[in-house]
Amino acid sequence: MNRITELTPFMVMDVMKAASKKPDTIHFEVGQPDVSPPPSVIKAFKSAVDKKLFQYTDSTGIMPLKEKIAEFYKIKYNLNIATERIVLTAGTSAAFLAIYSLLLNSGDFIALMDPTYPCYKNFSRLLYIKPYIINVDKRTNYQITVDNLKKSKNIKALQISSPSNPTGSIYSRENLKELVEYCDENGIHFISDEIYHGLVYDNVKETTALEFSSKTFVINGFSKYFCMPGIRLGWLIAPEKYIRDIEKIVQNVYICPPTFSQYAAIEAFDYEYLEKTRKEYEGRRNFLYDELSHIFDIDAKPEGAFYLWANISKYCNDSYKFAFDLLEHAGVAVAPGIDFGENKTNSYIRFAYTRNIEHMQEGVSRIKKYLKIHN
Repeated sequence: MNRITELTPFMVMDVMKAASKKPDTIHFEVGQPDVSPPPSVIKAFKSAVDKKLFQYTDSTGIMPLKEKIAEFYKIKYNLNIATERIVLTAGTSAAFLAIYSLLLNSGDFIALMDPTYPCYKNFSRLLYIKPYIINVDKRTNYQITVDNLKKSKNIKALQISSPSNPTGSIYSRENLKELVEYCDENGIHFISDEIYHGLVYDNVKETTALEFSSKTFVINGFSKYFCMPGIRLGWLIAPEKYIRDIEKIVQNVYICPPTFSQYAAIEAFDYEYLEKTRKEYEGRRNFLYDELSHIFDIDAKPEGAFYLWANISKYCNDSYKFAFDLLEHAGVAVAPGIDFGENKTNSYIRFAYTRNIEHMQEGVSRIKKYLKIHN
């Protein structure tokens, strides 16, 4: 079996394709925000077009945006991050591929949790890296712990995400610190996906892995908290000694990040606007959790991101079938749990609360009606 045949397809894309043929579908399947970015972002994008900024930029990104990101870390985490350590990337996917390519060789193991975002495993397989799967569940609030790592052998890197997709769980400060310190002590590269930082609820404060070690690799971007998934712009922060090698990788893979997107993203750091966005999603989380907790078993109340991981086992043990039955008979689209791994995922579906409450209310009503009739 070669690396391409080992890639797992996104079953949610099958759901999306089928849902596109049903105009009245209620959508919970897609993890992209429906909130617009700050108006100044749109104005800056148009200005970049008017100025005919069609040229390549530096491979690691433009300095004004790096300075904005460095300022973001100072304001949000009280950390001083040198702009030399910041690399703008063509979406966070490019950042992961660059870091995996940098740190891992063919046959090396990277520890990933299950359930989790499916691309991590697929990225590793594209590079002939071996995913080492650690099953997580409600007992640890869907977090990898040091005890998990102590049972693992030959791990060269650990990849976590916090808040996570699909559960919305956030790594506790204490656990994150222990993981980072254990990895540093044992020569394991620590990679932290922080794309959902900012979208946190109930007065929870998320912690960046950068706080505990200068050896960590952190990935973030503009798709979620900043509400700009289509501009395909991410960033990574790495130890300075690796930046030249990362630059060589990105020069060869995509030359530079999208130019228009970089100039637009300079205006994304409107903190008053971003707080309104956070509150909007917190309200949606509260609504959907309250409604669905009466219908499904929910292992963990989402602390961040915009997902809800619902156990459907009292109705069905085939998440793909359940998702299509729900679409066919109720006109509601969800993501099948099997997209996110093999750890009992066939008993789960993922809801994305990326539409307004009125839209979601209709979806909940349809689900209740469907389950009453068909179960």
